[in-house]
Amino acid sequence: MAESSGELTLVTGAGGYVGGVLTADLVAQGVPVRAMVRDRRRAGDLERLGVPIVEADLRDFDSLRRAVDGCTRVYHIAALYRQAGFPERVYHEINAEGTRRMLDASIEAGVRRFIHCSTVGVLGDVRHPPGTEESPFNPGDAYQRSKLQGELIALEYFRSGRMRGVVIRPAMIYGPGDTRNLKMFRMIARRRFFYVGPCQHVHFVDVRDLSRAFQLAMARDDLNGEVYIIAGERAVPLDEMARTIAEVLGVPPPHLRLPLKPLQWLGSLCEAICTPLRIPPPIFRRRVDFFAKNRHFDASKAARDLGFRPARSFREEVEDITKWYRDHGWL
Repeated sequence: MAESSGELTLVTGAGGYVGGVLTADLVAQGVPVRAMVRDRRRAGDLERLGVPIVEADLRDFDSLRRAVDGCTRVYHIAALYRQAGFPERVYHEINAEGTRRMLDASIEAGVRRFIHCSTVGVLGDVRHPPGTEESPFNPGDAYQRSKLQGELIALEYFRSGRMRGVVIRPAMIYGPGDTRNLKMFRMIARRRFFYVGPCQHVHFVDVRDLSRAFQLAMARDDLNGEVYIIAGERAVPLDEMARTIAEVLGVPPPHLRLPLKPLQWLGSLCEAICTPLRIPPPIFRRRVDFFAKNRHFDASKAARDLGFRPARSFREEVEDITKWYRDHGWL
């Protein structure tokens, strides 16, 4: 699965959760890797791995040239994720035009294969589940719209013959060391978690499986211009997920359920008031919408073409995550 040991691979966004796991996996396999980060001060884990680090910004073409110089393969993971206070143009500049710049710099450098990380968020609320690579686009916010634009740019480069590669659309990402879903585990552990509206399906992918899927896609030089959804064993209703976490934690499962619409209105109002003042809203509309959107996906194309299959069951993933949190004093 690892690339040829004589070729240098660039991982963009290597200072983030997904990019960091991928970089560590490549290093463990003896793959020569260069890690691209926006801020070297946040790259302590990479330095401990002994990985060459280069600072670059997706808005600065010259910095991308330096980052990719001498590389033959690129995993493009870097992106601006959801943050309060950023206008849509900033997401577009980084996630869409930044992808174009990264591709142009890669072409100049003679890169032969480029794996682009998108998101199942480009499908938004899946109205006719399970969502597939052929489902209609339905992005629901600035982040998802910009990731869709970046995906389309990457596909245009691949399908026009300017670069070879594929697009990976991960489901919701979790795993050992994940901070994004830590709040849910903590709320369940402290018996403070509650449901909002009816329970929709959620579909996660373990970051360790996602790293493997990236590498499988890189190894398939014959595949070009394709899109692959990468998801875990199965989608589960949110209440099943919460019950499973509660069982693993050894606490009673959540029961409280609040109405959806009033909390959506409250979230929108808080953001409208707080965002212009650069104050973190106490409640975000998108966090409320987490309970309202159906996220159920079909990863059979990745199984067929890439040989991708999750390594663990859903419960085993939850057990691993919980153990990691406990071992590190996060719960």
